[in-house]
This record gives sequence, C-alpha cells and structure tokens, in this order.
Amino acid sequence: MDNYQDYNYQDYNYQDYNYSDLGNYIPQDEQVFQHKSTCVKEVLCVFLLVVTVVIFLLGFFGNALVIWIAGFKMTKTVNTTWYLSLAISDFVFCAFLPFSIANMAMEEWVFGRFMCKFTSSIMSLNMFSSIFLLVVISVDRCVSVVFPVLAQNHRTANKATGVVCISWLLAVALSLPSVIFRDVSTHLGRTLCYNNYTSYQHTHKIVAVSRFFAGFVVPFIVIIICYSIIILKLRNNRMTKSNKPLKVMSALVAAFFVCWLPYHVFVLLEINHEHLEQSILISGLKVGTSMAAANSFLNPVLYVFMGNDFKRKFKSSVLSKMENAMGEEGRTTSRYLSRSSSMDARASTHI
Repeated sequence: MDNYQDYNYQDYNYQDYNYSDLGNYIPQDEQVFQHKSTCVKEVLCVFLLVVTVVIFLLGFFGNALVIWIAGFKMTKTVNTTWYLSLAISDFVFCAFLPFSIANMAMEEWVFGRFMCKFTSSIMSLNMFSSIFLLVVISVDRCVSVVFPVLAQNHRTANKATGVVCISWLLAVALSLPSVIFRDVSTHLGRTLCYNNYTSYQHTHKIVAVSRFFAGFVVPFIVIIICYSIIILKLRNNRMTKSNKPLKVMSALVAAFFVCWLPYHVFVLLEINHEHLEQSILISGLKVGTSMAAANSFLNPVLYVFMGNDFKRKFKSSVLSKMENAMGEEGRTTSRYLSRSSSMDARASTHI
C-alpha cells in the first residue's frame, strides 16, 4: 500500500513546506466535497493563527520604523546599510503574511497559482537573505577587528551596498525551487498550495538538504568562527570600552538560529515521513514555521531594547532608542579603527 495515501499533509499548508503527493492522495472523509474550515475548533490552529497575526503587526510596523530611521533619518554608513537590508527583508516577508493568515484560517488556498509560488518564494528569500546578511555582518566585524588599517581605508557604505546586492542575488537564486515546484491543485472542492515534487525523483530530498546546509549549517560555522576571533582579539587588546555592539549582534544571530532550527529539523524529518507519527510531524511543521516567521519581528525589537541602558529606554522616544542602537555599533567600531590605525601607523604604509 502506498504510504502517501494515509499521510494527509494537506491539513496544513503554510508557505514553503508541505510536501504532497496529490496524485496518490485518497480522501478519508467524504465531507471534503463541501470543505469547511475546522481551524476554530483546534486549539493549536487558533493559537498559531493569533501568534501569526501578532507577528504580522509587530513585524510590519517595527521593520517599517527601522527602514524609515535607517534609510531616511540616519547618515548612510556601513552599519546602517546592514540593518536597513535586514529590515527590508523582514518587512517584505511580513507584508505577505496576510495571505498565510487567510490560508491558515480557511485551510484552503484561494489566491491562485501565481501567489502560491510568489508568497512561498518570499519566505525562502527572507530566510536566505537574513542569514547571508548576518554572515556578511559577522565577517565585516571580524575584518574590522583583525585588520583595522585595511578596514579603515576600504570599508565604505558604497561597497557595503554592493555586498548586500550580491547577497540578495544569491538568496534569489536559492529561492527558485519555490517558484519551480510550488503548485496549486483542487481536489473535491478544496484548493491546495503545495510542493509538487512528484515528477522529479529525489528532488524533495535535494531541496531540503541543500537549504539546510546553505541556509543553516555553513552560515552557522562561519559566524561562530568570526565571533570566536572577535572575542579573542578584543580580550587581548581591550581597545573598546563597550560590549553592547557584540551583545546586539549575538542576540540577532541567536534569535535567527533559535527561530529557524525547528523549521529545518522538521523539514528534514518530512523527507522520511512514513517512519514518523503523522500528527507529531504536522504539528512540528506548524510550530516550526511559525517560529521561523517570528524572527521577522525580533530584529527591530532587539534594536530597541538592547541598544541603550535600561533607564534611557524610558526617558527617550522609541525613535531615538532605535537610532542609538544602530548608531552605537558604528561609533564603537570607528573608535576602535581610529585607535588601531594610529598605533599601527608606524609599521604600516597608507593603503
């Protein structure tokens, strides 16, 4: 008996997971002829629906605020370029969350094939662009600390913009599977947005594994190496008086991996779904995807609450909190580069 027949992935169709073999799908309940959503009767579905709405509201307006401040209220620097790019990635993702909210509530896709492909690719683009930007920021911090003279002479906002563009292009390329394999099909009155891997052998495994390594394992290793070097270097020379920039970036990185790890774990487990309990895997995919979405609003929250001292959080406005949070790292890095450059001037030539 085909294992796919008893595995009803169609119970939850959120963004860019949900492997489905619709060709072998046999409905277990004749009521699908008159599809009615049962989300309001399920505690987990209602909970995740509320959480997703909250994520949309916080992420949409929070990232819009970051974009306004970093893009229009602050001088363009390398650091503001990094944060602005992260905010744009998260803002675009949150802007398309209402489609997923409607899909969760109705348990049916009503927006057509184009939006099925497009909204799914947006989630993939958000994942890759965020992690690539975090890698770029980590490498930038590492180079600034280890090679201060080189960074002082070549670290510019225009070059940072070029690096950001390359990161986005790479993220777009890795998001193409969502455009290629995402599809829409109607079965007995219910329209589904799903990943159609059935025509290509091993494609599901290739996509899941490649995303795990390109969007999680390799970036994690690079970031850990960079921050290990930074910590060792700063402890040895003690050139900076403030460790807040390191705390902010560490929190951003930690939030990303905590939010995305469950998603990758259950997507990998989905490859061999016939060996797992159906209810556990479906619930895990639901929770993992919602946790991944939560990362889109955590970044602006971290900008606000980790950039200033506790007392100043209540004395200054939200705008000044975020501006100080993003600007502080630039000031700290500049002081470090300036001091290091002056100390190394006698042993270095102008580059």
